[in-house]
Amino acid sequence: MKALNLQTQNKKRFKPSSQQDKALADRIADNVLNRDVTATAVNQKYVAAITYIPTTAGWFYLTVVIDVFFRAVIGWSMQSTMTQQLVIDALFMALQKRNSPQEILFHADRGSQYCAHDFQNILNLYHCTISMSRKGNCWDNSVAESFFHTLKVELVHHERYTSLEEAKSSIFKYIEAYYNRVRRHSSIGYLAPFTFEQQTL
Repeated sequence: MKALNLQTQNKKRFKPSSQQDKALADRIADNVLNRDVTATAVNQKYVAAITYIPTTAGWFYLTVVIDVFFRAVIGWSMQSTMTQQLVIDALFMALQKRNSPQEILFHADRGSQYCAHDFQNILNLYHCTISMSRKGNCWDNSVAESFFHTLKVELVHHERYTSLEEAKSSIFKYIEAYYNRVRRHSSIGYLAPFTFEQQTL
């Protein structure tokens, strides 16, 4: 009788988790971007991803939103937990910086943060098309992955962060003062992102 009760309790315990997994799976989008990392104007295609930043206090999580047209990091967030709020904060930063554009093709991986109901609701409010990489295929999100590689090679691997605040301050300076404004990119004619945007406009 005890064994039967234990089985019943286990079924009840795992039922919500199974339902949650199914709900997340239902919100996985097709790979609409399909590795086409070209754009003819700003606010056509955004890509996003999450990575880990090591510190002596533990691992922290960084997410970015990049405009494919001029390769600038237009939204980013860094937190101690990898929740949907991490990606929501980066998305809101991007939308506010770019004056609330609509009908963007927004591409990310299949992480639970990007499949979360609240996050996708925000994209739907802005009439965005949601696109997701195929399972375990980093090449489907090459622009975001390339940025993380560059960030770590040029900055993170040379630092020894002792706290989240120290890491955030360092990465803020790298993104906002150097990467977007100074660092040249071969994909945009060896110009810095903001310089390329200004010349194009």
